[in-house]
Amino acid sequence: MSYNQLASCAHIRRENWYFTDGEPVQAGITYVPVDVANTSVVASTRQLGAGGLYRRLEDLGYPMHRMREEVHARMPSPEEAAALRLPPGVPVLEVLHTSYDTKERPFEVTRFVVRADLGALDYEITVED
Repeated sequence: MSYNQLASCAHIRRENWYFTDGEPVQAGITYVPVDVANTSVVASTRQLGAGGLYRRLEDLGYPMHRMREEVHARMPSPEEAAALRLPPGVPVLEVLHTSYDTKERPFEVTRFVVRADLGALDYEITVED
């Protein structure tokens, strides 16, 4: 299931904003299918407690086995530029994160939009034989 497919099906939408020194630097919009979130705290509570979203999803039977992230650089939409208080000409990084359970079912997609002038991506991935 792609970001567009998940975002267009019946879902729970969660929005998170990240700030540095009071300035918005990143937005994350998460989509969890209604049949996954159901009536759990994922669907009904702002503060998800220790372990956050992924711990609550694991509690529901959706442990993250694998994730995929697609990263693109692009110019922001006018709405994104305003919300992130971007100076003219500053691009954003868009990260589409998809979580898969042990049965290889996608159960969560988050679209991050990151100010490219104040943000960075730093990955460390363990490769197993």
